[in-house]
Amino acid sequence: MKIPIRLIATLALVSITGFLSWSSLSSKATAEARTSKEARYKSLAKGSVNYNKHIAPILHKNCATCHHAGEVAPFALMDYKDAKKRAKQLTLVTQSGLMPPWKAEHGFGEFAGEMRLTEDEKGLLKQWAEDGMPEGSAVDKPAAPVFPKDWTVGTPDLITEMPEAYQLGASGNDEYRCFVIPTNYSEDRYIRSVEVKPGNRNIVHHVIAYLDTTGEGRKKDAADPALGYITFGGPGIVPSGVMAGWAPGNQPYSLPDGIGVLLPKHADIIMEVHYHKSGKAERDQTKIGLVFQKAPVDKRVRSAVVINPFLNIPAGKSGHPVEANVTLPGNVHILGATPHMHLLGTEMTVTAITPNGTTLPLVRIPKWDFNWQISYNFKEALAVPKGTRLHLLAKYDNSSSNPNNPSSPPRDVRWGEQTTDEMCIAFVSYLVDDEHLLQGIEPQGYPDFVGGGRRKRQSR
Repeated sequence: MKIPIRLIATLALVSITGFLSWSSLSSKATAEARTSKEARYKSLAKGSVNYNKHIAPILHKNCATCHHAGEVAPFALMDYKDAKKRAKQLTLVTQSGLMPPWKAEHGFGEFAGEMRLTEDEKGLLKQWAEDGMPEGSAVDKPAAPVFPKDWTVGTPDLITEMPEAYQLGASGNDEYRCFVIPTNYSEDRYIRSVEVKPGNRNIVHHVIAYLDTTGEGRKKDAADPALGYITFGGPGIVPSGVMAGWAPGNQPYSLPDGIGVLLPKHADIIMEVHYHKSGKAERDQTKIGLVFQKAPVDKRVRSAVVINPFLNIPAGKSGHPVEANVTLPGNVHILGATPHMHLLGTEMTVTAITPNGTTLPLVRIPKWDFNWQISYNFKEALAVPKGTRLHLLAKYDNSSSNPNNPSSPPRDVRWGEQTTDEMCIAFVSYLVDDEHLLQGIEPQGYPDFVGGGRRKRQSR
């Protein structure tokens, strides 16, 4: 299927995380999705569940990343006083699955950095709140986690930032603003890790770093009298690739030696920042730190875009299905997947179907949430053979009973960048088995739109 150029400009919308990490390349593949069900929580003796022994480890591991001073969460969960004050709220949001904001179905794929609570952990939080929130013995009290004040990835080789702080108004609609940052490198480089440091976490909802080798971003910047230029849900141009992104809770990863994300020579970084207004005038000067691969790179990260830009969701229809497929022309190792829809989306399932008919689970989002768009990276890269078909099945609710429907009354909805429009995309990151850049072997014919820069002569 050939995708119209105007639609291609929006494909890189949601690469909202750092880089991929996995423990090893694996040829093992699970023949069907696991749907393991955990046993229900068995209550402990009344009053025996306490903060120091049972609750603190749960909160430190799953919540403190966002819930500490200077982070995006509205309150801290670092000590007993913090947790006691929020005990009933913790029970409510964890029992409902609202928090932690991990949306992928457990057992449908094996993911690195999975932020989810077990039934036992949710049960312990509930029982602790119901039993009066005892603190417990100081002997059992764990040390609070320490979060780096500087760069998590170490000292970056390159730190990029806006030329000056952006002034955001006190009220009104959210803003999507792009800032063009030249890199000025005269040769290609490969990136090992990227870290995004929001300048003002009170107003920065998410950040995406695109790459531009055409100069079109500079033209849009020059045409806008304010700092940067305004967009909605994309860079407003056809990007050369996506470098990285940030959303609350995301932590930067580092790629192993020999693998990198291409930063083309003379590329500009287009940093798109989604701002949410706080009720008062604010300033932001977000930074991005890059660490380059020092060892020679033999493979680069690519991304297939599984997409259906011709969707048409009838007004009043719920459970409306939309499908898309992409066939891989050779043997690859799949690294992860990033689903994307807008406000009418309700669920998405992404699988890999091998030539012999085996269906391998990649990711399933049973309850889509536009506000929590996450890249799901595998613990181990998944080996699939030539001819494997990447399959996407999404469902949409365009009825008046959908509280997220932006149109009242509902109207027919097609593809577009606005919140009243829709999208149907899954980005699938992968490595090509036969690629050996150090030997001059750069296979052609592979889908490769985002997930890193492209050369003038696009590798296929």
